[in-house]
Amino acid sequence: MAIILIFLCGIINFALHKATMESDHPMSVQMRGIFRHFMRGWGTYFLEYLILLSALSFAALGYTIALPAYIVYTGMNGVAGWAILTGRF
Repeated sequence: MAIILIFLCGIINFALHKATMESDHPMSVQMRGIFRHFMRGWGTYFLEYLILLSALSFAALGYTIALPAYIVYTGMNGVAGWAILTGRF
């Protein structure tokens, strides 16, 4: 069950990541500039994938902290994404 919930949170994180990276917010523009030379701009998605893969691996190994930790990570991404996309930050 933890693996399924982490995977669903991962889908949310990737959708939010894409929305924030494609926005015209100055921080997103700066991040695109920094990661332009790392994997042709796909570096931030690669890092997001590594975080998801790590959480899934820990859950598969039986670490019970993996699910709550990834849910907190998703919540923090949600708050940050909301602030960036609505212009509150």
